[in-house]
Amino acid sequence: EMVAGGIETLGESLSAVLEGLNAPEMLIAFVADGIIGGIGAVLEFVPLIMTMYIFLGILEDSGYMARAAYVMDRIMRALGLHGKTFISMLIGTGCNVPGIMSTRTLESRKDRMVAILINPFMSCGAKLPIYLVFISAFFPKHGGTVLFFIYATSFIVALLMGKILSKTLFKGETSYFIMELPPYRMPTIKGVLIHMWDKVGAFLKRAGTIIFTVVTMLWILSVLPYGVEPHSEASILGRIGSFIAPIFKPAGFGTWQASVGLFAGIVAKEAVVATLGMVYAGVEEGAKLIAAIQQAFTPLTAVSYMLMTLLYTPCAAVIGTIKRETNSLKWALFTVVYTFAVAWICAVAVYQIGGLLGFS
Repeated sequence: EMVAGGIETLGESLSAVLEGLNAPEMLIAFVADGIIGGIGAVLEFVPLIMTMYIFLGILEDSGYMARAAYVMDRIMRALGLHGKTFISMLIGTGCNVPGIMSTRTLESRKDRMVAILINPFMSCGAKLPIYLVFISAFFPKHGGTVLFFIYATSFIVALLMGKILSKTLFKGETSYFIMELPPYRMPTIKGVLIHMWDKVGAFLKRAGTIIFTVVTMLWILSVLPYGVEPHSEASILGRIGSFIAPIFKPAGFGTWQASVGLFAGIVAKEAVVATLGMVYAGVEEGAKLIAAIQQAFTPLTAVSYMLMTLLYTPCAAVIGTIKRETNSLKWALFTVVYTFAVAWICAVAVYQIGGLLGFS
């Protein structure tokens, strides 16, 4: 609430300053609704993201991560995966880029390719604000449970797809798991805080660069052509959203606003919440965004949308990393298509089955 209040005050102050300078209304709206509203919607969740990385830092510094991979080796091998794949999956919960790069420790090409192609299903930290917005809107009393199921789903889908890939495109024996286990140790406050700040600092850097660029471009598209109502379906952005919206109608969220949010997420997942905050009447306050989400979605479509954002096409940085690590544009494009297909099938299945069971 303190962060939200600070962002709201900043937006109001900048608007007042610009009005005092007789700035054009378009510029005032761009600063207040586009920049402050978009980036602010993401920054409100920084405290929760910091908390998550503190707990991950404790697990990493204690030496538990390496042992988790060793313990999981038998299960992973039964699915046709190498035990070290679990380490790359855990790293992928922070960011898929280092998660994919960590697969370099796998000696076998088969093991490495499977590990690379399933890593985008891991829920990175950039997706957390998306879940928190929808959880705050529809499941505030069960937030922890919902988040647990989201992360559990990411692991389950990744493991199942790993099994399928290892039996189809990448047949062969899984190499043996050899790893030196570090001793257990007591995590230090300094070490945990450094780990947390490295991750949060990277998140804030992206918020100040990539999200700013994406939101600026999308805001311009949302007020053009000149003369249309800003942030409306008649704008260029609205037309793009309307064009792709029918794809998501079977999943329950076939609106141009929801579609534009997913479209922005292909550039950077941090931009999804920022874009939703902008297209829903240019709201810049977390409470207003949550209220707008409650009007536009139902609990069932919220689950469907979260599932889609969890599993669909990774961001541009991840796609580029896959191309570099596989040395093949083919596998990068394959990832774009197959992750979207898996996400769409899962989201549609949840919405359609949920509807048949009487959920709304």
